[in-house]
Amino acid sequence: MRLNAIVSFHCHAGDRRNRRERKCTARGDRLRLPAAIATALFFWLSIVPVPAQAVAASSSGEKTSQSTNSAGAEWRSIAEKYIDFCFLTNPEFATRSGVHTYDGRLADLSPQARRKNIEQIKRFIKDINAIDYKSLSPDEQLDWNLVAGDVHEKLLELEDLQLWRKDPDKYSSLATESLFVLIERDFAPLEDRLKSAIEREEQVPALLKQGEANIDSQVVPEIYNVIALEQLPGMISFFETTLPSVFKSVKDKALLEKFEQRNKACAQALKDYQSFIKNKLSGKSHGQFAFGEANFKRKFFNEDLAEESIDELLANGESELRRLQKAFKDVAHQIDPDADPLKTFESISSNHPAPDKLIDSVKSTLEEIRSYCVDKPICTIPSEERARVDETPPFERALSFASMSTPGPLEKKAREAFYYVTLPEKDWDPKRTEEHMRSFSWGDLINTSVHEAYPGHYVQFLWVNHAPSTVRKLFGCSSNAEGWAHYCEQMMLDEGFHKGDAKLRLVQIHDALLRMCRYMVGIRMHCRGMTFDEGVKYFITEGYMEPANADRETKRGTIDATYLVYTYGKLKILALRKEAAEKNGDRFDLRAFHDAFLKEGFPPIALVRARMLNLSVPKYFDAAGKGRSD
Repeated sequence: MRLNAIVSFHCHAGDRRNRRERKCTARGDRLRLPAAIATALFFWLSIVPVPAQAVAASSSGEKTSQSTNSAGAEWRSIAEKYIDFCFLTNPEFATRSGVHTYDGRLADLSPQARRKNIEQIKRFIKDINAIDYKSLSPDEQLDWNLVAGDVHEKLLELEDLQLWRKDPDKYSSLATESLFVLIERDFAPLEDRLKSAIEREEQVPALLKQGEANIDSQVVPEIYNVIALEQLPGMISFFETTLPSVFKSVKDKALLEKFEQRNKACAQALKDYQSFIKNKLSGKSHGQFAFGEANFKRKFFNEDLAEESIDELLANGESELRRLQKAFKDVAHQIDPDADPLKTFESISSNHPAPDKLIDSVKSTLEEIRSYCVDKPICTIPSEERARVDETPPFERALSFASMSTPGPLEKKAREAFYYVTLPEKDWDPKRTEEHMRSFSWGDLINTSVHEAYPGHYVQFLWVNHAPSTVRKLFGCSSNAEGWAHYCEQMMLDEGFHKGDAKLRLVQIHDALLRMCRYMVGIRMHCRGMTFDEGVKYFITEGYMEPANADRETKRGTIDATYLVYTYGKLKILALRKEAAEKNGDRFDLRAFHDAFLKEGFPPIALVRARMLNLSVPKYFDAAGKGRSD
C-alpha cells in the first residue's frame, strides 16, 4: 500500500516516493520514486516505544461504520497504534500528513533501528492477524486490508528488496525532503519552523553517514548511482540557496547564526556524500536493478491487490498497446490524411508556450477545466479552494515534469496545494530544451491539468479529506490514485470536453501510450530480463517518445517497478464503471458513479468495487501475508 499517496508529490511521483506515491514524471504524472514522490519513505523506519497519541485526536468524528463488538474496538486500537508507529518512525511522513509532533526528528536508518523496526512490524502482523475479521464492519474490513498490505510491503522492502543497501538516492532525498516539508507550507510561525529545521539539520550528517555504511557497491545497480548524482546538485543548491532565503526574515540573530552553522554542515555533508557516490560507487557497482518476478508480484499485490499472473498482465498490456497505437494512427489521419502520424503529432507538440510563459499558461487552463466539471456535470468538487501553480523544487526536477503536492489530510492550518511544473534548466542547449517543452504543448497542458487537478489528483485529494476513517485518509494505492487521474484524461474527452478536438484527442492517446509503455517496460525489466537500453528503445519505438524523455522514463522504471499502475488502474475503473452501468441500467448516472468512487478514499479498486456494488469485502491476506492467488 502507499502511505498518503495522494498528499505527496504524487508523483505524480508521483504520483513523489510513494508515491514511492512520491512525485511524478512526464506529461502530468506524479513521480512515485523513493526519493521523490512521496511519503513512500515509510519503510525507512527506526523503532522507539509508540505512544497512541498523534492520531487519537484526529480519529474523533470519523464517519466510517464501526462495529460495536470487542473485535472492532481491538482493531481500532491497533490501527491507531500503527499510524502512530508510522509517524514516529518516519517523521517526514508525519509532517507531510499534517501531524507536527515530530517536526524536529529525522528517521534513524541504522542497522540497529532497522532490526528493531522489523521486529515491531512482525508484532503488528501478528496482532492484525489475531483480529476476528468476520466480526468487523465492512468499512473496518476495508481498512484492515489497507493496513495489512502496508505492513507486508514494509517487510518486503526491508527483508527482501533491501533498497536500503542498493539505492544511494534514498538517503540524500530523505534528508532534503525532511527539510522541504518544513518550508513548503506555513503551518506554524516561521521562527518555530526554523527551530525544527535546525533540529533536523543536526541529524542530517549522521543520516548520510548511515547511508555510506549501509550501501553495498556489490548490490547497487550502476543506474541508481546515475540517478542519485543527477538529483544531488539540486539538493545541495536547496541547502545553499533555498533554505537561507526562506528564513532570512527571522529576527532572532542567535537562531539564524545557529541555522547558518547547521545548514553549512548539511550542504557539506551532501557534497561529501556526492563524493562518496562518485569515488566509491560509480564504476564499481555491480548490482542488478530487476526485482525479479516473485518480488514484483508480491509488491504489486501488497500495494494494489493485483492478482493477475505476469503472463496475464503482459497479454492484457500488449492488447491495450496495439489498440492505442491503432487509435493514434486513426486520429492522426483524421487531422491530416496524407501525413505520417508521427509528423502530425510533432506538428502539434511543437506548438507550446515559451519556457518563461509556462506557469502562466498552466494557470489559464485550470478554471476552464474546473467549470466544465461543474457544469457538465462530471463530479462534485467538494471545495472552492484552488491549487497554486509553481515551479518544481530544484531537487525534484531530475525525474519530474509535473506533479501535484497537496496538504496532509490531518493538516489543520496550512491548507494550500501546489501544482508543480518543471521548467527547462538554464544551461540546457536549445535541442534539449525543445524536447522538454514538447511535453508542455497546448494539448499537453490541458491533458496534464486534467490529470493533476480537475477532475484528477486535486479533486481526489479534496474528497480524501472527507474519507470515512483516518486509515482511509492516510493509506491507499497508486492504481486508484494514478488510475483515476489517467482515467479522467480519456473520460473528459469522451464526455465532450473541447467538443471532439482531434488534436487534443491525439495528445491524450499519446499520453496513454506513455503510460502503456511504463506498464510493459516495468514488467519486462523487472520480470523478463529487458535491459535499460532496450527499455529506452521501447519507449521510442512503441510509445513515440523523444529520446531524452524515453531515457528519463526508463531510469524511473529501474526503481519504480510497479509504474504500470496508471494503465492498470484506468482499465480497472473502466471495468467497474461498465459493471455499475449494467447493474443500474437507465438509473446509471456518471456523476453519481464518480462521487461514489471518490468518497471511498484511494484504496485498491477491488475494495472500492466491493463497497460500491454492496458486496462482501474479501480478506486478502492470510497469516503469512499471502494473497488469494498465491
